[in-house]
Amino acid sequence: MPEILNPKVLVVGGGPGGYVAAIRCGQLGLDTVLVEGERLGGTCLVRGCIPSKALIHAADEFAAMTAAAQQSRYGISLAASPSLDFAAMVGWKDSIVDQLNGGVAALLKRAGVKVVQGWARFTDAKSCTVETEEGETVIRAEHVVLATGSLPVELPFLPFGGKVISSTGALSLDELPRRFAIVGAGYIGLELGIAFAKLGVSVSVVEAANRILPQYDAKLSEPVRRSLEKLGIGLLLGTAAKAEVDEGLIVTVDDGEQLIEADRILVTVGRKPLTEGWGLEEMGLEMAGPFVKVDDHCASSTANVWAIGDLVGEPMLAHKASAQGELVAEVIAGARRRFDPVAIPAVCFTSPEIVSVGVGPDAPDTVSATFPFSANGRSLTMDAGDQGGFVRVVARTSDHRIVGVQAVGAHISELASTFATAIEMGAVVEDIAGIVHAHPTLGEAFHEASLKVAGHAIHI
Repeated sequence: MPEILNPKVLVVGGGPGGYVAAIRCGQLGLDTVLVEGERLGGTCLVRGCIPSKALIHAADEFAAMTAAAQQSRYGISLAASPSLDFAAMVGWKDSIVDQLNGGVAALLKRAGVKVVQGWARFTDAKSCTVETEEGETVIRAEHVVLATGSLPVELPFLPFGGKVISSTGALSLDELPRRFAIVGAGYIGLELGIAFAKLGVSVSVVEAANRILPQYDAKLSEPVRRSLEKLGIGLLLGTAAKAEVDEGLIVTVDDGEQLIEADRILVTVGRKPLTEGWGLEEMGLEMAGPFVKVDDHCASSTANVWAIGDLVGEPMLAHKASAQGELVAEVIAGARRRFDPVAIPAVCFTSPEIVSVGVGPDAPDTVSATFPFSANGRSLTMDAGDQGGFVRVVARTSDHRIVGVQAVGAHISELASTFATAIEMGAVVEDIAGIVHAHPTLGEAFHEASLKVAGHAIHI
Protein backbone atom coordinates (compact mmCIF):
# COMPACT_ATOMS: atom_id res chain seq x y z
CA MET A 1 0.00 0.00 0.00
CA PRO A 2 1.34 3.45 -0.84
CA GLU A 3 1.93 5.99 1.89
CA ILE A 4 -0.75 8.69 1.71
CA LEU A 5 -0.08 12.25 2.89
CA ASN A 6 -2.63 15.06 3.12
CA PRO A 7 -0.69 18.21 4.08
CA LYS A 8 -1.94 21.77 4.06
CA VAL A 9 0.93 22.71 1.70
CA LEU A 10 2.89 20.68 -0.84
CA VAL A 11 6.07 22.31 -2.16
CA VAL A 12 7.62 20.74 -5.27
CA GLY A 13 11.30 21.54 -5.61
CA GLY A 14 13.94 22.03 -2.91
CA GLY A 15 15.89 24.90 -4.45
CA PRO A 16 16.21 28.43 -3.04
CA GLY A 17 12.56 29.13 -3.82
CA GLY A 18 11.06 25.85 -2.68
CA TYR A 19 12.98 25.28 0.53
CA VAL A 20 12.45 28.89 1.66
CA ALA A 21 8.72 28.54 0.97
CA ALA A 22 8.61 25.29 2.94
CA ILE A 23 10.57 26.66 5.90
CA ARG A 24 8.39 29.75 6.11
CA CYS A 25 5.24 27.60 5.89
CA GLY A 26 6.55 25.50 8.75
CA GLN A 27 7.36 28.58 10.82
CA LEU A 28 3.78 29.76 10.30
CA GLY A 29 2.39 26.50 11.61
CA LEU A 30 1.27 25.07 8.26
CA ASP A 31 1.54 21.29 7.80
CA THR A 32 4.03 21.16 4.92
CA VAL A 33 5.59 18.48 2.71
CA LEU A 34 8.53 19.22 0.40
CA VAL A 35 9.29 16.92 -2.53
CA GLU A 36 12.76 17.03 -4.06
CA GLY A 37 14.03 14.65 -6.75
CA GLU A 38 17.73 15.26 -6.19
CA ARG A 39 19.64 17.10 -3.44
CA LEU A 40 18.22 19.86 -1.28
CA GLY A 41 19.40 23.27 -2.38
CA GLY A 42 18.59 22.99 -6.06
CA THR A 43 20.65 24.28 -8.96
CA CYS A 44 22.01 27.28 -7.09
CA LEU A 45 23.45 25.43 -4.13
CA VAL A 46 24.35 22.09 -5.68
CA ARG A 47 25.42 22.77 -9.27
CA GLY A 48 25.38 26.52 -9.89
CA CYS A 49 25.92 29.64 -7.78
CA ILE A 50 27.74 28.14 -4.80
CA PRO A 51 30.11 25.64 -6.47
CA SER A 52 30.97 28.11 -9.22
CA LYS A 53 31.88 30.83 -6.72
CA ALA A 54 34.03 28.35 -4.81
CA LEU A 55 35.85 27.45 -8.03
CA ILE A 56 36.26 31.13 -8.90
CA HIS A 57 37.81 31.86 -5.49
CA ALA A 58 40.21 28.91 -5.72
CA ALA A 59 41.21 29.95 -9.24
CA ASP A 60 41.93 33.50 -8.02
CA GLU A 61 44.19 32.13 -5.27
CA PHE A 62 46.06 29.91 -7.72
CA ALA A 63 46.49 32.75 -10.22
CA ALA A 64 47.86 35.07 -7.51
CA MET A 65 50.41 32.48 -6.42
CA THR A 66 51.40 31.80 -10.02
CA ALA A 67 51.94 35.52 -10.60
CA ALA A 68 54.07 35.78 -7.45
CA ALA A 69 56.29 32.98 -8.76
CA GLN A 70 56.79 34.82 -12.04
CA GLN A 71 57.42 38.29 -10.63
CA SER A 72 57.67 39.83 -7.18
CA ARG A 73 54.53 41.80 -6.21
CA TYR A 74 54.17 43.93 -3.08
CA GLY A 75 57.51 42.51 -1.99
CA ILE A 76 56.11 38.98 -2.14
CA SER A 77 57.63 36.32 -4.35
CA LEU A 78 57.60 32.53 -4.58
CA ALA A 79 60.61 30.45 -5.47
CA ALA A 80 58.54 28.12 -7.66
CA SER A 81 55.16 28.05 -9.29
CA PRO A 82 52.38 26.43 -7.25
CA SER A 83 51.22 22.93 -8.05
CA LEU A 84 47.55 22.21 -8.62
CA ASP A 85 45.70 19.18 -7.29
CA PHE A 86 42.43 19.65 -9.15
CA ALA A 87 40.79 16.69 -7.43
CA ALA A 88 41.52 18.27 -4.04
CA MET A 89 40.13 21.60 -5.26
CA VAL A 90 36.94 19.87 -6.39
CA GLY A 91 36.79 18.09 -3.05
CA TRP A 92 36.96 21.43 -1.20
CA LYS A 93 34.23 22.85 -3.46
CA ASP A 94 32.06 19.80 -2.81
CA SER A 95 32.57 20.10 0.94
CA ILE A 96 31.00 23.56 0.87
CA VAL A 97 28.03 22.21 -1.06
CA ASP A 98 27.70 19.34 1.42
CA GLN A 99 27.81 21.73 4.37
CA LEU A 100 25.10 23.98 2.97
CA ASN A 101 23.00 21.02 1.82
CA GLY A 102 23.09 19.66 5.36
CA GLY A 103 22.18 23.08 6.69
CA VAL A 104 19.06 23.25 4.51
CA ALA A 105 18.00 19.79 5.69
CA ALA A 106 18.44 20.85 9.32
CA LEU A 107 16.44 24.06 8.79
CA LEU A 108 13.57 22.14 7.19
CA LYS A 109 13.56 19.63 10.04
CA ARG A 110 13.54 22.41 12.63
CA ALA A 111 10.57 24.03 10.86
CA GLY A 112 8.68 20.73 11.00
CA VAL A 113 8.69 20.17 7.23
CA LYS A 114 8.49 16.58 6.00
CA VAL A 115 10.88 15.98 3.10
CA VAL A 116 9.98 13.30 0.55
CA GLN A 117 12.91 12.30 -1.66
CA GLY A 118 11.78 11.48 -5.17
CA TRP A 119 10.29 12.84 -8.38
CA ALA A 120 6.73 14.13 -8.14
CA ARG A 121 4.27 13.26 -10.89
CA PHE A 122 0.92 15.11 -10.80
CA THR A 123 -2.33 13.44 -11.79
CA ASP A 124 -4.36 16.60 -11.19
CA ALA A 125 -3.71 20.10 -9.83
CA LYS A 126 -3.55 19.03 -6.16
CA SER A 127 -2.45 15.38 -6.27
CA CYS A 128 0.87 13.77 -7.09
CA THR A 129 2.62 10.43 -6.75
CA VAL A 130 6.26 10.20 -5.70
CA GLU A 131 8.39 7.12 -6.29
CA THR A 132 10.76 6.91 -3.34
CA GLU A 133 13.33 4.30 -2.28
CA GLU A 134 10.82 3.04 0.28
CA GLY A 135 7.98 2.79 -2.23
CA GLU A 136 5.17 4.92 -3.58
CA THR A 137 3.91 8.02 -1.75
CA VAL A 138 0.66 9.71 -2.75
CA ILE A 139 0.28 13.35 -1.71
CA ARG A 140 -2.97 15.31 -1.84
CA ALA A 141 -2.63 18.88 -0.63
CA GLU A 142 -4.84 21.90 -0.10
CA HIS A 143 -2.18 24.21 -1.53
CA VAL A 144 0.57 23.39 -4.04
CA VAL A 145 3.68 25.53 -4.53
CA LEU A 146 5.55 24.77 -7.76
CA ALA A 147 9.27 25.54 -7.56
CA THR A 148 10.78 23.21 -10.13
CA GLY A 149 13.47 25.61 -11.33
CA SER A 150 15.19 25.54 -14.71
CA LEU A 151 17.59 23.64 -16.95
CA PRO A 152 20.45 24.67 -19.27
CA VAL A 153 19.35 25.26 -22.86
CA GLU A 154 20.67 22.61 -25.23
CA LEU A 155 21.55 23.47 -28.82
CA PRO A 156 20.16 20.93 -31.32
CA PHE A 157 23.47 20.75 -33.18
CA LEU A 158 25.50 20.52 -29.93
CA PRO A 159 23.53 18.13 -27.69
CA PHE A 160 24.91 17.54 -24.22
CA GLY A 161 26.98 14.40 -23.95
CA GLY A 162 30.58 13.35 -24.35
CA LYS A 163 32.72 16.36 -25.11
CA VAL A 164 29.79 18.80 -25.01
CA ILE A 165 28.83 19.81 -21.47
CA SER A 166 26.59 22.25 -19.61
CA SER A 167 27.61 24.40 -16.66
CA THR A 168 26.63 21.45 -14.44
CA GLY A 169 29.14 19.29 -16.26
CA ALA A 170 31.83 21.96 -16.07
CA LEU A 171 31.47 22.07 -12.28
CA SER A 172 31.73 18.29 -11.95
CA LEU A 173 34.81 17.62 -14.10
CA ASP A 174 37.25 15.17 -12.54
CA GLU A 175 40.22 16.62 -14.40
CA LEU A 176 41.14 19.89 -16.08
CA PRO A 177 40.86 20.00 -19.87
CA ARG A 178 43.81 21.45 -21.73
CA ARG A 179 41.61 23.40 -24.14
CA PHE A 180 38.13 24.72 -23.47
CA ALA A 181 35.69 26.13 -26.05
CA ILE A 182 32.76 28.06 -24.57
CA VAL A 183 29.64 28.83 -26.58
CA GLY A 184 27.98 31.93 -25.17
CA ALA A 185 29.55 35.06 -23.65
CA GLY A 186 26.89 35.63 -21.02
CA TYR A 187 27.61 35.67 -17.31
CA ILE A 188 27.72 31.87 -16.84
CA GLY A 189 30.14 31.27 -19.71
CA LEU A 190 32.46 34.12 -18.75
CA GLU A 191 32.47 33.35 -15.01
CA LEU A 192 33.54 29.77 -15.70
CA GLY A 193 35.82 30.69 -18.61
CA ILE A 194 37.78 33.18 -16.50
CA ALA A 195 38.11 30.67 -13.66
CA PHE A 196 39.42 27.90 -15.91
CA ALA A 197 41.79 30.30 -17.66
CA LYS A 198 43.27 31.25 -14.27
CA LEU A 199 43.81 27.54 -13.63
CA GLY A 200 45.94 27.32 -16.78
CA VAL A 201 43.37 26.07 -19.29
CA SER A 202 43.45 27.48 -22.84
CA VAL A 203 40.01 29.05 -23.23
CA SER A 204 38.16 30.32 -26.31
CA VAL A 205 34.74 31.98 -26.17
CA VAL A 206 32.32 32.06 -29.10
CA GLU A 207 29.47 34.59 -29.07
CA ALA A 208 26.89 35.22 -31.79
CA ALA A 209 26.33 38.83 -30.66
CA ASN A 210 28.84 41.54 -31.36
CA ARG A 211 29.88 42.01 -27.73
CA ILE A 212 30.13 40.13 -24.46
CA LEU A 213 27.55 40.26 -21.67
CA PRO A 214 24.79 41.73 -23.86
CA GLN A 215 22.49 42.05 -20.81
CA TYR A 216 24.78 44.79 -19.45
CA ASP A 217 25.67 48.09 -21.12
CA ALA A 218 28.97 48.37 -22.95
CA LYS A 219 30.66 50.56 -20.32
CA LEU A 220 30.00 47.94 -17.65
CA SER A 221 31.28 45.05 -19.76
CA GLU A 222 34.38 46.79 -21.13
CA PRO A 223 36.56 46.16 -18.03
CA VAL A 224 35.64 42.47 -18.27
CA ARG A 225 36.58 42.40 -21.95
CA ARG A 226 39.97 43.85 -21.07
CA SER A 227 40.36 41.19 -18.39
CA LEU A 228 39.65 38.43 -20.93
CA GLU A 229 42.33 39.87 -23.17
CA LYS A 230 44.83 40.03 -20.32
CA LEU A 231 44.14 36.40 -19.41
CA GLY A 232 44.73 35.30 -23.01
CA ILE A 233 41.15 34.13 -23.54
CA GLY A 234 40.31 33.93 -27.24
CA LEU A 235 37.16 35.89 -28.03
CA LEU A 236 35.23 35.36 -31.27
CA LEU A 237 32.33 37.83 -31.47
CA GLY A 238 29.66 37.81 -34.16
CA THR A 239 30.50 34.15 -34.60
CA ALA A 240 28.11 31.19 -34.64
CA ALA A 241 28.93 27.73 -33.35
CA LYS A 242 28.17 25.06 -35.94
CA ALA A 243 29.20 21.54 -34.98
CA GLU A 244 31.32 19.32 -32.78
CA VAL A 245 34.16 17.39 -34.39
CA ASP A 246 36.85 15.13 -32.96
CA GLU A 247 39.32 18.01 -32.79
CA GLY A 248 36.94 20.50 -31.16
CA LEU A 249 34.34 22.99 -32.36
CA ILE A 250 33.55 24.22 -35.87
CA VAL A 251 32.35 27.83 -36.01
CA THR A 252 31.07 29.97 -38.86
CA VAL A 253 33.06 33.11 -39.66
CA ASP A 254 32.87 35.72 -42.42
CA ASP A 255 35.16 33.86 -44.79
CA GLY A 256 33.84 30.36 -44.13
CA GLU A 257 34.46 28.00 -41.25
CA GLN A 258 37.07 27.81 -38.53
CA LEU A 259 38.14 25.06 -36.15
CA ILE A 260 38.59 25.80 -32.47
CA GLU A 261 40.61 22.98 -30.98
CA ALA A 262 39.04 21.86 -27.71
CA ASP A 263 38.93 18.90 -25.36
CA ARG A 264 35.63 20.14 -23.91
CA ILE A 265 32.85 22.32 -25.33
CA LEU A 266 30.84 24.22 -22.74
CA VAL A 267 27.44 25.43 -23.98
CA THR A 268 26.05 28.36 -21.95
CA VAL A 269 23.37 29.96 -24.10
CA GLY A 270 20.70 30.36 -21.44
CA ARG A 271 18.31 28.44 -19.23
CA LYS A 272 14.70 27.29 -19.65
CA PRO A 273 12.01 26.55 -17.06
CA LEU A 274 11.70 22.92 -16.01
CA THR A 275 8.14 22.17 -17.14
CA GLU A 276 8.49 18.59 -18.32
CA GLY A 277 8.48 15.28 -16.53
CA TRP A 278 6.35 16.11 -13.51
CA GLY A 279 2.84 16.40 -14.94
CA LEU A 280 2.36 20.09 -15.66
CA GLU A 281 0.06 19.14 -18.51
CA GLU A 282 -2.31 17.50 -16.01
CA MET A 283 -2.71 20.64 -13.92
CA GLY A 284 -4.62 22.90 -16.32
CA LEU A 285 -2.46 25.96 -15.67
CA GLU A 286 -2.42 29.01 -17.90
CA MET A 287 1.00 29.64 -19.41
CA ALA A 288 2.88 32.79 -20.42
CA GLY A 289 5.03 31.45 -23.21
CA PRO A 290 7.30 28.79 -21.68
CA PHE A 291 6.55 29.99 -18.14
CA VAL A 292 3.69 29.38 -15.73
CA LYS A 293 1.55 32.53 -15.62
CA VAL A 294 1.13 34.03 -12.14
CA ASP A 295 -0.22 37.25 -10.65
CA ASP A 296 1.53 39.53 -8.16
CA HIS A 297 0.73 37.06 -5.36
CA CYS A 298 2.46 34.27 -7.36
CA ALA A 299 -0.95 32.61 -7.77
CA SER A 300 -1.53 30.59 -10.92
CA SER A 301 -4.80 30.38 -12.86
CA THR A 302 -5.86 27.41 -10.71
CA ALA A 303 -7.06 28.15 -7.18
CA ASN A 304 -4.49 27.39 -4.47
CA VAL A 305 -1.76 26.48 -6.96
CA TRP A 306 1.21 28.81 -6.73
CA ALA A 307 4.41 29.04 -8.77
CA ILE A 308 7.70 30.77 -8.04
CA GLY A 309 11.27 31.24 -9.23
CA ASP A 310 12.60 30.30 -12.65
CA LEU A 311 9.31 28.58 -13.48
CA VAL A 312 7.49 31.94 -13.70
CA GLY A 313 9.94 34.00 -15.78
CA GLU A 314 12.81 36.43 -15.72
CA PRO A 315 14.89 37.28 -13.91
CA MET A 316 16.00 33.71 -13.26
CA LEU A 317 17.78 34.49 -10.02
CA ALA A 318 17.94 32.56 -6.76
CA HIS A 319 17.20 35.59 -4.58
CA LYS A 320 14.04 36.33 -6.58
CA ALA A 321 12.88 32.77 -6.03
CA SER A 322 13.56 32.97 -2.29
CA ALA A 323 11.63 36.23 -1.97
CA GLN A 324 8.69 34.75 -3.84
CA GLY A 325 8.80 31.59 -1.72
CA GLU A 326 8.59 33.56 1.51
CA LEU A 327 5.77 35.69 0.13
CA VAL A 328 3.67 32.71 -0.99
CA ALA A 329 3.98 31.04 2.42
CA GLU A 330 2.70 34.18 4.12
CA VAL A 331 -0.17 34.60 1.63
CA ILE A 332 -1.25 31.00 2.23
CA ALA A 333 -1.17 31.73 5.97
CA GLY A 334 -3.53 34.67 5.44
CA ALA A 335 -1.23 37.66 5.11
CA ARG A 336 -1.80 40.42 2.56
CA ARG A 337 1.36 40.40 0.45
CA ARG A 338 2.22 41.04 -3.17
CA PHE A 339 5.43 40.59 -5.14
CA ASP A 340 6.23 44.01 -6.51
CA PRO A 341 9.91 44.85 -5.94
CA VAL A 342 11.16 48.17 -7.25
CA ALA A 343 14.36 46.51 -8.45
CA ILE A 344 16.10 43.13 -8.22
CA PRO A 345 19.91 43.18 -8.18
CA ALA A 346 21.85 41.15 -10.74
CA VAL A 347 25.47 40.21 -10.13
CA CYS A 348 28.04 38.87 -12.58
CA PHE A 349 31.00 37.23 -10.80
CA THR A 350 33.50 37.81 -13.57
CA SER A 351 36.88 39.46 -13.11
CA PRO A 352 36.10 42.23 -12.30
CA GLU A 353 32.60 41.74 -10.92
CA ILE A 354 29.52 43.58 -12.20
CA VAL A 355 26.41 44.70 -10.30
CA SER A 356 23.30 46.18 -11.87
CA VAL A 357 20.15 47.29 -10.05
CA GLY A 358 17.27 49.25 -11.56
CA VAL A 359 17.40 51.27 -14.77
CA GLY A 360 20.45 52.32 -16.73
CA PRO A 361 21.66 55.77 -17.79
CA ASP A 362 19.67 55.72 -21.03
CA ALA A 363 16.33 55.72 -19.19
CA PRO A 364 14.27 58.83 -20.02
CA ASP A 365 14.13 61.79 -17.66
CA THR A 366 17.16 60.70 -15.67
CA VAL A 367 20.56 62.10 -14.81
CA SER A 368 23.58 59.96 -13.99
CA ALA A 369 27.12 60.26 -12.71
CA THR A 370 30.01 57.87 -12.20
CA PHE A 371 32.91 57.71 -9.78
CA PRO A 372 35.97 55.69 -10.83
CA PHE A 373 37.66 53.18 -8.55
CA SER A 374 40.97 54.62 -9.72
CA ALA A 375 40.16 57.47 -7.29
CA ASN A 376 38.99 55.20 -4.45
CA GLY A 377 41.55 54.53 -1.73
CA ARG A 378 40.27 51.07 -0.80
CA SER A 379 40.30 49.92 -4.41
CA LEU A 380 43.89 51.10 -4.79
CA THR A 381 44.97 49.26 -1.63
CA MET A 382 43.60 46.05 -3.20
CA ASP A 383 45.57 46.75 -6.40
CA ALA A 384 42.27 47.02 -8.27
CA GLY A 385 42.26 50.69 -9.21
CA ASP A 386 43.49 50.12 -12.76
CA GLN A 387 40.72 47.73 -13.86
CA GLY A 388 38.51 50.47 -15.27
CA GLY A 389 35.92 49.99 -12.54
CA PHE A 390 33.37 52.54 -11.36
CA VAL A 391 30.06 53.12 -9.59
CA ARG A 392 27.28 54.81 -11.52
CA VAL A 393 24.19 56.36 -9.93
CA VAL A 394 21.08 57.02 -12.02
CA ALA A 395 18.46 59.39 -10.59
CA ARG A 396 15.25 61.01 -11.77
CA THR A 397 15.89 64.49 -13.07
CA SER A 398 12.80 65.90 -11.36
CA ASP A 399 13.50 64.95 -7.74
CA HIS A 400 16.88 63.12 -7.67
CA ARG A 401 15.24 59.85 -6.53
CA ILE A 402 17.68 57.01 -7.21
CA VAL A 403 16.26 54.61 -9.80
CA GLY A 404 19.38 52.70 -10.82
CA VAL A 405 22.90 51.86 -9.69
CA GLN A 406 25.49 50.00 -11.75
CA ALA A 407 29.05 49.16 -10.81
CA VAL A 408 32.01 47.15 -12.00
CA GLY A 409 35.07 46.38 -9.91
CA ALA A 410 36.79 43.97 -7.54
CA HIS A 411 34.47 42.62 -4.81
CA ILE A 412 31.69 45.01 -5.90
CA SER A 413 29.14 42.21 -5.48
CA GLU A 414 29.21 42.91 -1.74
CA LEU A 415 27.55 46.29 -2.39
CA ALA A 416 24.63 44.85 -4.38
CA SER A 417 22.32 44.84 -1.35
CA THR A 418 23.32 48.41 -0.46
CA PHE A 419 22.39 49.61 -3.93
CA ALA A 420 19.09 47.68 -3.90
CA THR A 421 18.20 49.01 -0.44
CA ALA A 422 18.68 52.60 -1.55
CA ILE A 423 16.36 52.11 -4.53
CA GLU A 424 13.76 50.05 -2.68
CA MET A 425 13.51 52.59 0.16
CA GLY A 426 13.12 55.53 -2.21
CA ALA A 427 16.38 57.30 -1.39
CA VAL A 428 17.36 60.47 -3.21
CA VAL A 429 20.98 61.25 -3.96
CA GLU A 430 21.01 63.83 -1.18
CA ASP A 431 20.18 61.01 1.28
CA ILE A 432 23.24 59.03 0.22
CA ALA A 433 25.35 62.19 0.10
CA GLY A 434 24.35 62.99 3.69
CA ILE A 435 25.32 59.57 5.10
CA VAL A 436 28.77 59.33 6.69
CA HIS A 437 30.47 56.49 4.82
CA ALA A 438 33.31 54.53 6.42
CA HIS A 439 36.79 55.16 5.06
CA PRO A 440 38.55 53.49 3.35
CA THR A 441 35.82 51.36 1.74
CA LEU A 442 34.46 50.68 -1.73
CA GLY A 443 31.14 52.12 -0.56
CA GLU A 444 32.64 55.60 -0.70
CA ALA A 445 32.37 55.38 -4.49
CA PHE A 446 28.57 55.17 -4.11
CA HIS A 447 28.73 58.25 -1.89
CA GLU A 448 30.90 60.17 -4.35
CA ALA A 449 28.78 59.27 -7.38
CA SER A 450 25.70 60.50 -5.50
CA LEU A 451 27.52 63.72 -4.60
CA LYS A 452 28.36 64.14 -8.27
CA VAL A 453 24.69 63.85 -9.29
CA ALA A 454 23.87 66.43 -6.60
CA GLY A 455 26.45 68.72 -8.16
CA HIS A 456 29.25 68.82 -5.60
CA ALA A 457 31.57 65.82 -5.85
CA ILE A 458 34.60 66.13 -3.57
CA HIS A 459 37.21 63.66 -4.82
CA ILE A 460 36.87 64.05 -8.56
